[in-house]
Amino acid sequence: MRDAEILVGYDGSTDASVALDWALEEARLSGQPVRLAYVFEWLTVAGWVGPGLAPGVWPDDTARRQVEDLVRGAAADASSANPGLTVTGEVYDGPPALVLQERSAEAGMLVLGSRGHGGFGGLLAGSTAVAVAAHAHCPVVVVRDGAGSVPAEASAGPVAVGVDGSEPALVALGFAAERAAQRRVPLRVLHAWTPGPGGAAGVPDERAAVEETLEPWRRTFPELSITVDLVPGSPAAMLIEASSDARLVVVGTRGRGGLAGMLLGSVSQQLIQHAHCPVAVVRER
Repeated sequence: MRDAEILVGYDGSTDASVALDWALEEARLSGQPVRLAYVFEWLTVAGWVGPGLAPGVWPDDTARRQVEDLVRGAAADASSANPGLTVTGEVYDGPPALVLQERSAEAGMLVLGSRGHGGFGGLLAGSTAVAVAAHAHCPVVVVRDGAGSVPAEASAGPVAVGVDGSEPALVALGFAAERAAQRRVPLRVLHAWTPGPGGAAGVPDERAAVEETLEPWRRTFPELSITVDLVPGSPAAMLIEASSDARLVVVGTRGRGGLAGMLLGSVSQQLIQHAHCPVAVVRER
């Protein structure tokens, strides 16, 4: 769905603005339209904070207009700064994770900041992060404040992807290869493995299996530089370390072997919370 819109969770917070910047960069490369989505959940009087409002103010028509103005203004500014891109905004009501999961069915990509205020307060803390990343119908990119923009010295950093031979990992590999080719940066393929009785003797077989999965992408993108690293130990630690000089880290929603259960429980939270660059979670539609 390369022509489908990029949906951005937006609430005016710093993290949301960083996520929007990342989404606009992706849109400039792909030509996809961008839609800002502000979602707030009206549960308790003390549980809602709107732009310019203190906790404890119930969202009335005035607050609603403030939110709509916020989203409309952000979309207009983004559109003005990016001639040729279509940027729109919309306000939704309901549980943020559920609304975004539903809206993702029509999106080509969902981009989120790791935290926010107002509608996205605590959105990506704990189990909610796993729910959004694991159950969205399209790839989800999580951008932490400070991990969205790329310093000049790291602008040629690779796109890193974790693979284990599973079908979700192959889908993630394709996503990563496309992003690396778009950005004209190397693709770094990482495979976590557990040494058996023979120790490093099994490395050639492991490497051959990974290389086989890369053949279609080497043919599709012949100018793309691809490296393969086999790393013993924890997949989460491997990918967090790789994120230190990467433009983007890509994983599938679940796999086998080194990445089994990658996005269930604490391992996914480690990657989302501690990666030094944006994290893309890719699942089959």
